[in-house]
Amino acid sequence: MLRLSLRERLQRKASGYLGKIARLSRSFREQDAHPDDHWAETYLTPGEFIVYMGMDARDREHACRVTRHILREHPGSSPELIAAALLHDSGKSVRRYNVIERVLVGLIPNRLTHILPPIGPIGIRAAHPELGAQLIAHAGGRPRVAQLVVRHHHSVGDPEAALLHHYDERE
Repeated sequence: MLRLSLRERLQRKASGYLGKIARLSRSFREQDAHPDDHWAETYLTPGEFIVYMGMDARDREHACRVTRHILREHPGSSPELIAAALLHDSGKSVRRYNVIERVLVGLIPNRLTHILPPIGPIGIRAAHPELGAQLIAHAGGRPRVAQLVVRHHHSVGDPEAALLHHYDERE
């Protein structure tokens, strides 16, 4: 496990919140999102691509940015990690958020979603890793991709899931 100093942890948290604010600023209109779906398709199996295309365009755009960061800084990443980066928020697609829900839920830290009542958009936010893994498995996706998606917020003992979590938080 990576040991960080207090300063490094604070910088990491601040960076994560800045990324969250930037992401929220892009959350207002789905038609303003421009995911690179053709590029993403080259990393996914046909079943995984169906799951990917079921995602909101804003989530697909975020997924493409996370994936490009991983590829740029870790070019030897496994194909499964790359696919998981593209699909890590696919569980959010089981219920469309309206704009207010998307913004408000996006402001809630992930840890807090697990102690709030699991209803509506908060419940989806809390359970999205498990829901995404189920969608991937149901579509015939690779088991390791589903495993990385389910672990991307709780990555203890899985270096690839920890890497995905890191870039998801940065973006």
